[in-house]
Amino acid sequence: MDQGIEEAQAVPSVVAGRARGGRATQQDACICLHDPATDTRLLVLADGMGGDGAGELASAGVIEVTHRLWQQGLWREQPGPLFLESLCQSAHAELRRRGEGLIGAEPHSTVVTLLIRGRRACWAHVGDSRLYRFQRGRLLGRTQDHSVAQMKVARGELEAEAMGEDIDQHMLLRGLGGPHPPQVEHGLAVLRLGQSFALCSDGVWERLSTVELARLARRRNQREALHEALARAVERGGVDGDNVSLIFARIGWMQWLRARSRGLWKRLARRRMAGDLGIGQV
Repeated sequence: MDQGIEEAQAVPSVVAGRARGGRATQQDACICLHDPATDTRLLVLADGMGGDGAGELASAGVIEVTHRLWQQGLWREQPGPLFLESLCQSAHAELRRRGEGLIGAEPHSTVVTLLIRGRRACWAHVGDSRLYRFQRGRLLGRTQDHSVAQMKVARGELEAEAMGEDIDQHMLLRGLGGPHPPQVEHGLAVLRLGQSFALCSDGVWERLSTVELARLARRRNQREALHEALARAVERGGVDGDNVSLIFARIGWMQWLRARSRGLWKRLARRRMAGDLGIGQV
């Protein structure tokens, strides 16, 4: 099978790509954005659905909204979680707009997004596209799918690693583009040296184990790891396999040191300002 891996535009310490797998069309989309002045990264992955071309329309809508909000600079003005909430709600509204006038098709999409700024990372997701967080190859946590299969895991009826084979895996409880605004789930963490992230569609995590993703996310050559992960997912999916998309992000020495130095200068500036104002002085 032609794996047809397409790489997204690279940003420092991040690689991203996708492949059609066994599908006739590509309904996954991703975007990676970087601001060199602040060393801020915004990563977004969407998995569209809805029939008759609506899936491609939906995931493209999520990416278009992401690019527009990034250019507007809202991420500079808003706290990270608030910006990601605005992104998800704006993408939902865009998909509702794109669905107007369509007959027999409804644009819907999952979304998972990560904002890395300074010493913190925040993320948000709706649906069953996932974010994994690793520390030197050890799983720190992952997002919980908004699906019937995830509910079975919570009730103890299904093992987490068996979710990809469950009959109810593709029955989603939340998504973008539905009749009601989505309930967005958020996460936040302080960055540490050696941390890495993997954002992926269900076409990837259904075929690759958490252990495999952890090992690949830690590999020195990120681009090589990306291609290997996508190739494995396509091969294991076979002729009827789903679209696959994946983003690897790593916290390396340079980014960690820059974040720490910015934090130090901010603390010193606050102390100096407090001293000038006489705050805390006897």
